[in-house]
Amino acid sequence: MFLVPLLLIIAVFQLLISLGMALEGRRSNSSVQKVFAALCSTIFIWTLINVFLLYVDTYATVSNLHFFNFANILGFMFGGMSVFFIYLFSLYFPEKKQFKRLQKIVFGISALTIAASPTVFVSGEFVFEGNAEYIPGPGSSILAVLALLVCASVYIENAKSLRGGADKKLKSQVSTLMAGLTLTIVHAIVFIIVLPLAFGDNTTFYAIGYCAPFFYTGLTIYGLFRQGLFDVRLVIARSAAYLLSILTFGLVYSLTVVTLSVVIFSGDEIKLSEQVFYALSALFIGLSFQGLKRFFDKKTNFVFYRDAYDPQVFLDQLNKELVSTVDLELLLRRCAEIIDTNLKSQFSLFGLKETAYSPQRVIGTVPKDFHKEDIEKIRKLTPSQNMNVFIADEMDESSEIKHMMQKYDVAVLGRLAAESEANLEGLGYLILGAKKSGNPYNKQDIRMMTIILNELVIAIQNALRYEEIEKFASTLQDKVESATKELQRTNEKLKQMDETKDEFISMASHQLRTPLTSVKGYLSMVLEGDVGEVNDKQNKMLEQAYLSSQRMVYLIADLLNVSRLKTGKFVIDPKETDLAKVIETEVEQLQPTAKSRDLKLSFKKPKNFPSVMIDETKIRQVIMNFIDNAIYYTPAGGKIEVGLVDKGETIEYTVKDTGMGVPKSERHNLFSKFFRAGNARKARPDGTGLGLFMAKKVVVTQGGAIIFETEEGKGSTFGFTFAKKKLEQIAEELKKEA
Repeated sequence: MFLVPLLLIIAVFQLLISLGMALEGRRSNSSVQKVFAALCSTIFIWTLINVFLLYVDTYATVSNLHFFNFANILGFMFGGMSVFFIYLFSLYFPEKKQFKRLQKIVFGISALTIAASPTVFVSGEFVFEGNAEYIPGPGSSILAVLALLVCASVYIENAKSLRGGADKKLKSQVSTLMAGLTLTIVHAIVFIIVLPLAFGDNTTFYAIGYCAPFFYTGLTIYGLFRQGLFDVRLVIARSAAYLLSILTFGLVYSLTVVTLSVVIFSGDEIKLSEQVFYALSALFIGLSFQGLKRFFDKKTNFVFYRDAYDPQVFLDQLNKELVSTVDLELLLRRCAEIIDTNLKSQFSLFGLKETAYSPQRVIGTVPKDFHKEDIEKIRKLTPSQNMNVFIADEMDESSEIKHMMQKYDVAVLGRLAAESEANLEGLGYLILGAKKSGNPYNKQDIRMMTIILNELVIAIQNALRYEEIEKFASTLQDKVESATKELQRTNEKLKQMDETKDEFISMASHQLRTPLTSVKGYLSMVLEGDVGEVNDKQNKMLEQAYLSSQRMVYLIADLLNVSRLKTGKFVIDPKETDLAKVIETEVEQLQPTAKSRDLKLSFKKPKNFPSVMIDETKIRQVIMNFIDNAIYYTPAGGKIEVGLVDKGETIEYTVKDTGMGVPKSERHNLFSKFFRAGNARKARPDGTGLGLFMAKKVVVTQGGAIIFETEEGKGSTFGFTFAKKKLEQIAEELKKEA
């Protein structure tokens, strides 16, 4: 029985390795690691049960034989589970396979057999006739058939991989797996079936035979490590941490609790205080387990795995930094420091390609002999490769990229491109030097590289967009300032031109006013017969000439007023005015023009209309302008109604016509200087656009408001309204100023 301790040591060792793999599998979410850990666990339990059954002959009695029979049933059940997990593992390793009809059948039979074995199938039983003897049952044959069916399926699947176009690495893994399975089958047949039949039952044969599964699991572990699915140092560190934690609990905590309970409590009865003590001890053990495990994790990492780091802490640190700033250079320098700290690399740097707004950049813990030109050389080689992470140690010796990486002591090269852009250049590269410990980058490191590259791409894109916006804003600001200066220069020129124009208008108006007054005076004398009688034909022509001269007088008055507004000499001179009489006079003067255009011009003079304090000269010009516009913009056959109303506190003057009206799109500009609506320009090309502008100035300056209503094609109403008290108030203020 000297082989039993060795058997148990091998089983415990493989269990610890599988637990370490399971922990790493939980971190990486790897189905291969999880299934293999389950396989090793079932084999471990199966081994313990069989070791227990080796002592049947020594310790079995009639009274305790049922324990051995129960252990026998459990042994068959866990044996079936082991076969089941071997088959399940073969579907994931060395390469993941599709579930076809054969796999589904074998999978279903295996699961059904395991589920039914404790109750339906009789595996066999021990009977006591002086000593314990084992009588096999049909369950033994069923388990044997299941094992053969699984082995055949595994052989068939792996043979396909060997015959196919698999690469050398995959074929090596398949060969290792098949060798382990073959050794397991041969070893089990020889030591559990052939030798016991030939030489009789011997516990030594069975003890050696129970080592059979370890050929398969041992060579599989070798294959998994060789394939790189696990970092052996990390697995050993994790396994050692678990072992030390368990031993600490098993020896130190248990002995402490037992010793204290013996010293403090005595007697056969369990007192309430003793129950409380055990409960508190159990609570303390449960709460301290994680802390103890973390302690051993650190210690075992220091001994076995000095490159260890917590992936979640790494990601948390990086993610926190990625959202802390949009300053690209600061962001990447901090990220490079975090990567160096966790991956223990000699250097890490980011090489970013040039953009429309920024030059090529190298940011990070940059080695002295590394230059931007080196990034450019790497950049020309990688776009042809359909991958985002390049590892120098895993590349073919003939690879030009590998030679370039070795030249600059680059261990890992990560392309900063989205997963969908693996065959494109992307934003640039993350470049890592070798590890400070001299160890190679493991599978976990590469997984972390893949994760952080995707996150870095998003952060760098955002930072580059921010830079682009900032530089665009700066460029735009420069252009705006330049355009503003140009506009200021142009505006100064326009002001000078406007002043020159105003000076010319003022001078021309004054120069025209004197001769025009003489022309108008002589025409008036001729019409009145001061130089002799004129006939009807002459009288008609002279009247037209007189009206034209009158319009010229008004135009010159408008021009002079515009000039006065510009120079600040536009002065209101209010006097007591009979507004009704003024309007009547202007209507009478414009009647001939209205008749000549076949228009009906009417005005009902109000009785007893009060006098108002107003600038008669300027308001007369406004009254005339509104009537004159109505005459010229109303087609023949239309009518014009002039109204004056005393509303008590206010007075209101209106001129309502049936003319063309003002287009809606142009109404907001109607009272602007020199503006004329499009239809007005067609009807009267000789207009200046000053009449309405000056009318509004005259009315508003005296405290009044303009009346304006229009409907295109149906006519308009122009006029003004004054508050009587406001007119008196303004007149008083002007007297005081004078």
